Amino acid sequence: MFSITRSTALGLFAGFGIALAGAGCANSDHQHMQHSSTMQAADMGAEVKEAVAVIRGTKGNDAVKGTVKFTDTGSGVKVVAHLEGLPANAELGFHIHEFGDGTAEDGTSAGGHYNPSGHQHGSPGAASHVGDMGNLKTDDKGMAHVEVTLDQATITGKNAILGRGVIVHGKADDLKSQPAGNAGPRIGFGVIGVAKVAPPPK
Repeated sequence: MFSITRSTALGLFAGFGIALAGAGCANSDHQHMQHSSTMQAADMGAEVKEAVAVIRGTKGNDAVKGTVKFTDTGSGVKVVAHLEGLPANAELGFHIHEFGDGTAEDGTSAGGHYNPSGHQHGSPGAASHVGDMGNLKTDDKGMAHVEVTLDQATITGKNAILGRGVIVHGKADDLKSQPAGNAGPRIGFGVIGVAKVAPPPK
């Protein structure tokens, strides 16, 4: 006849308790992981209204630097750029490109102009590339400030620009030659990322 001693029963009971505790911990950890994943997903899916690209010079253009800020207005993206270290008294092509990939020292890994609708290249507007931003005009110190609104773009919605690249070219964009306006080499590059937005004042 099968029998269990008191010590064996206590051992089995203790082991069963440990198993239950372990299951409880595992379930708690799983719930925590699910909660964290949900929070991360919610955060990733949150609508982004402001973005920024920090521009740095490509190889041989170390003086080039600046920022390009993007604000989604609900009816396009407002772009405000301030750059320096550029050729003085010049007009320079200025575009959003397909990729935020800066692995190539000459900026070519950013791909071509961002053009999801397959439009012709030209001045900023509905009939042109989403990434067409026209030209920067520099002063006698090689500084440029430009403001332009991209009617077709959004930051995270249709025609999203987040994660793509900003390119400053070494020549003027003629706004007509295909596919990129004959704007010359890529002298500055930056990736469009989520901007840190200051909380509203209390």
